[in-house]
Amino acid sequence: MIKKLDSIWLDGQLVPWDSATDHLLAHTMHYGVGAFEGIRAYQRGDGRTAIFRLREHIERLLDSSAICTMDVPYTRDQLMAACHAVVKANKMTSCYLRPLIYLGYGALGLGSFEPPVRTMVACYEWGAYLGDDGLKKGIKCMISGYTRANSNAVMNKGKICGQYVTSVLAKRMAIKSGFEEALMLDPQGHVSEGTGENIFVVKNDIVRTPPRSAAILAGITRDTAIQLLREQGVDVREEAVARDELYIADEVFLTGTAAEITPVRDIDHRKIGRGEAGPVTRRLQEAFFSIVKGADAKHDHWLSYS
Repeated sequence: MIKKLDSIWLDGQLVPWDSATDHLLAHTMHYGVGAFEGIRAYQRGDGRTAIFRLREHIERLLDSSAICTMDVPYTRDQLMAACHAVVKANKMTSCYLRPLIYLGYGALGLGSFEPPVRTMVACYEWGAYLGDDGLKKGIKCMISGYTRANSNAVMNKGKICGQYVTSVLAKRMAIKSGFEEALMLDPQGHVSEGTGENIFVVKNDIVRTPPRSAAILAGITRDTAIQLLREQGVDVREEAVARDELYIADEVFLTGTAAEITPVRDIDHRKIGRGEAGPVTRRLQEAFFSIVKGADAKHDHWLSYS
């Protein structure tokens, strides 16, 4: 359950947490046309709080809004400032931020441009999305019966509210079936992504991940992982991955703002590698957490201090 804090940024100003409400007939509540982001702020080794890759997240938020034909009344810099304001107002040292741009109350016609475009940024406490044990020991996944739609059916490069219904259903089915996460294939049967994470496969010291042209969200943590792995001299290839290649992989890991770098130890009751986080995953985790929580100064351009 989300712990109540003091303030939420709504349409240009900080308002009390309980005042950040909208009408039950708000357009997005019924049809799902809205854009959102998930962003993390971390307390680093020196005690300062830094928001990770804030600029890239806000730029994607604005791109998603453009895909949704929503004219956002705030600039990138104003939205970045709003994120910092929310962290400071709630006196948070580490937190998860949720910006949302949506259509409010005005009309419920599918194509109506009457509903106002509303903008909010909230933050709250959130630990490891797939659990602390998941980060350390790895998680169990299943291949979902739900398919990640191709780009003629959904806008895969947008982080759009309504498009997450399939992910929610796949995730709920995975949990009910005794797994922590679901992995989704595309219409051609290639590996796509998790319900809210990108996926990487390691085999014979080569790391592969579906390309940006696939039915995936172009994840910001995905991009981070690719850069960090290549800095370590790892051969990273963006290419199609077959379902059965997951089963015989040396390592599999998921990336995302919420999931961070989470190893996968089992898929469809098949042990992956040794059934634990492998060396490539471990080194990547160490590099990532050194940036967001430690003292790595080489990647300060990814950090925005509050």
